[in-house]
Amino acid sequence: MSQIDNTLIKVRARLRERNIKLWEEPYYLEGIGSTESELERLSQEMSTELGISVSSCQSALSEMQDGELRKLAASREYEETGLATFNVRGVETRGGTAQMMEIKCLMAGLGSELQDKVAQRLQLSGGSHIKIISAGRILSGQQSLASQGLQNNQQLMVVVGQCRGNEVAGEALHERLQTIRQDILLIVESDHRFVVLADQVGNPLVLPEAELRALVRALSFSEMGRAAMFREEYDLALLLLLEGDEFFPSCRSYQPVLLEAVDNCALINLDIVWCYLCLKNITQLPDAQRRLQICEKKFRRTYGDNLDRFNEMNSPNRALIVRLHLLQGVVFFHLNRRDKAHERLELAAAALAELKVNPELLQQMVDMGFTASDARVALRATAGRIDRAVDFISERKKLKEARDETLQGLQVHNYGGGACPRAVCSLINMGFDQQLVVEALKRTKNNLERSIDLLQHEADELRANLPAAQPADGALLATLQQLGFTLATARTALETSENNLEAAIQFLLKMLSVKVLRSIIEAMTRLLEDHAASGSPCALPALVQTVLEQAKSRLESFTAFQRFKAEVIGNAMMYLDLPLEQEEQILMEYKNLLER
Repeated sequence: MSQIDNTLIKVRARLRERNIKLWEEPYYLEGIGSTESELERLSQEMSTELGISVSSCQSALSEMQDGELRKLAASREYEETGLATFNVRGVETRGGTAQMMEIKCLMAGLGSELQDKVAQRLQLSGGSHIKIISAGRILSGQQSLASQGLQNNQQLMVVVGQCRGNEVAGEALHERLQTIRQDILLIVESDHRFVVLADQVGNPLVLPEAELRALVRALSFSEMGRAAMFREEYDLALLLLLEGDEFFPSCRSYQPVLLEAVDNCALINLDIVWCYLCLKNITQLPDAQRRLQICEKKFRRTYGDNLDRFNEMNSPNRALIVRLHLLQGVVFFHLNRRDKAHERLELAAAALAELKVNPELLQQMVDMGFTASDARVALRATAGRIDRAVDFISERKKLKEARDETLQGLQVHNYGGGACPRAVCSLINMGFDQQLVVEALKRTKNNLERSIDLLQHEADELRANLPAAQPADGALLATLQQLGFTLATARTALETSENNLEAAIQFLLKMLSVKVLRSIIEAMTRLLEDHAASGSPCALPALVQTVLEQAKSRLESFTAFQRFKAEVIGNAMMYLDLPLEQEEQILMEYKNLLER
């Protein structure tokens, strides 16, 4: 932020205090124009009151007068013609180089019309690759501006994305966003249950199916947005976070129980405001203020009215408090609430000082064999005590292992009372009898640990209560082998599904790894090609085609999940291991501005 912006904020606030309207007499005369002598006199007064040079005051007053006169002209034009004026601020690069544009468009027009006009001003090929943000929401190109709540003279933000090499501006961002959207949709719509949702103590969330899918979307977009933030791709991050934010209100059953009590909703609001700041865009200042209020409210419910449970727990998550207070200070500064800004920046500075890690202690722990990341997190959580930091890392490792075991159990949890195919395959590979495995998994609702215990210690009781076994049908077995499945897996699937071919195929597709699934797809593709080349009659092609499409769909979902997992793998440590260098730089910048 520049000193010019600081001057504008101070002068604008003083004009409001004195109820001075630069577009009225004596500062502006209709039909004549600006009264330079009056503006000069006012500049001298402001200079004395605010401690700013006369020339700086005069420049600020002239700029604000021009802006107000343009707004008045736009209001008259809107009343007469319905043509609305929008002040659009574009972020063209990650570094934040931006320009303010005045765009006119009919309120009855679609969002795509406004996108096209913005693209034309930015000399881009089309508007479909840019995103416009209004009051914290991404503008839809398929709905009218009026229906989306836009108002005349409103400030908007446009995100184009950073160009690399020979890329056309906006195309790379658009394609990346589309790929992520498609991946998340495949993950959400898949019946494989790639993402398991649990509460803070590891219990699975029981929600209506539609709400569960909405929640998975919300959290998936949030995680992808966070990963983009970690890479400092703030343009992409902002769009993903805003999209994720749209799905949270759909989780009505989840909302009263958890949204009000845990950090998910607080974090997405904090992250969105952080992106606004990093993109150097203050057009969304009202939305930023609203989101920080939501974040603070939810943090207070979780960590106490004074947020003191953060300190009681000596939580490394205190980095979140640094960001919250810092962003509040920045917003208060831009609102010219300088006392409040100073107060919040001081709170941020104090929290930041507590989280500073002694480089020598960090190096000692690295020399002991710990990673720099684990060491930094542990030292922050234990106030720099190495003995406690070592214990902290050990405890976190145990908790992670326990949680991973819980999630592994949850991933095979819901199969409508039946045995999970992947679990069946895993236990058979461990040497257990197939019929006993299926029975154990059914009894324990696919809990692997309890199933293994039954198989090891109560095998005789399981065997005594087995239903009459139905051997695999020979003809169906041959059919599955023709499709490329091995004899053993095909037999397991048919016996488990009681010779229901369709159920057996679904069982097989769910139990196979990505590598085996690819080989099955290749085998079925060859089978179809050989049949087409021979021209001989065969009853299999229709079945092969159906199974091939199902296998490809499952592989596509797997691949999408692998991409998703690769992106978000470091997210769990993001807030714990923040270097806080960026926060410190912004803190110093705004403290210096307050002192001027």
